[in-house]
Amino acid sequence: MEKHVFRVPLISDFVERVPAPLSAVTRAGDFVFVSGLPPIDPQTRDIEIVDVRRQTALVLDHVKASLEVAGTSLDKVVKCTIWITNAGYFNAVTEVYAGYFPKDPPAMTFVVLNSWIQEFDVEVECIAIA
Repeated sequence: MEKHVFRVPLISDFVERVPAPLSAVTRAGDFVFVSGLPPIDPQTRDIEIVDVRRQTALVLDHVKASLEVAGTSLDKVVKCTIWITNAGYFNAVTEVYAGYFPKDPPAMTFVVLNSWIQEFDVEVECIAIA
């Protein structure tokens, strides 16, 4: 089984600026792995400090773009992990999330963190079928 790393313009540019030792999206065999992605604003190309619903939408837009670069899509996601800074955001985040996975949603894990490396509240990683 071979590993293939994909470059996702907005996300990869941000990661290279940070710098962080990761790839935005990697394919191994029949699976695509999307790294935890923060809410990067497409205009400013930096972290967007906005309400948690908007952050969730930005993150899931980046997940969608990353999957498409790797030749797959949201409907082929089998597992998502949502990292959040406050358990009180659960309803807001899952409400936005449900709009991206309206039918047969993937398995999901919701993890609450005590601290974060930057000033944002939500990050999502996923695994999809290629």
